[in-house]
Amino acid sequence: MRFGHGISPVGYREYRKGDDFKLVDWKVYGRTEKLFIREHEEERSLVVHILLDSSASMSYSGKYAYASRLAAGFAYLATMENEKYTLSRFCHRFYPGEPKRGRRNLISSIAMLDDTLPRGRTNLKLVSELFASQIKTTSLVVLISDLLEDTEDVITSIFRLSGHELVVIQVLSPDEMGMGFGGDVKFVDMESGLSVITRVTEGERADYQAKLTEHKEKIREVCDQVGANYFLFQTDRPIFDAFSEMLTRAVVWKT
Repeated sequence: MRFGHGISPVGYREYRKGDDFKLVDWKVYGRTEKLFIREHEEERSLVVHILLDSSASMSYSGKYAYASRLAAGFAYLATMENEKYTLSRFCHRFYPGEPKRGRRNLISSIAMLDDTLPRGRTNLKLVSELFASQIKTTSLVVLISDLLEDTEDVITSIFRLSGHELVVIQVLSPDEMGMGFGGDVKFVDMESGLSVITRVTEGERADYQAKLTEHKEKIREVCDQVGANYFLFQTDRPIFDAFSEMLTRAVVWKT
């Protein structure tokens, strides 16, 4: 996957006085004994669209803080390459950002992230539909969320976004990954406010982990199917380690 822009060869023309000698293709000269310039055209720069889940469930155990750092990291990379990016938040509503570039925009984006309080229900299916209807040109889309929605809704959303270069980042807390609770526990739905008290047994923990694993694997499978890059990060993982993995595996800034 490539971020940013570059140049691609489109053909040759004969050398003209005043042309940069560095553009001469000397291999062609060796065959023809004539000077030819290899012409290039600048590839269209991809706008980077960062879609950040700011629903209430992200307020649990530092998920939003972690996800917002990832979002800020992508905004920083775009800024360093002088690329336009948008930073859009979503819950049950979609708050689209405006494509901009520059350090001043980066500072504003970071301030917006710091001022955002996670709230509302997640409706990724609606958000992906709105995004797909509004953004027609091929872009780079970075989706950052806990993805704790109905599995089929998540799959539908990924398919809708797959017309773009797509990076899907799932952020979960260690408690969500392992259900590190025991005995009588009160669970509260962060989005609906509903609560239930139940006894967590080893059997229930194993059942929960099996369902979560199935959910994650289905997301991974659909990402593989559409050519998207999927990453799963726990909030206790150092943020620089997370970026190192993404840069190594998938994210290449083309200079």
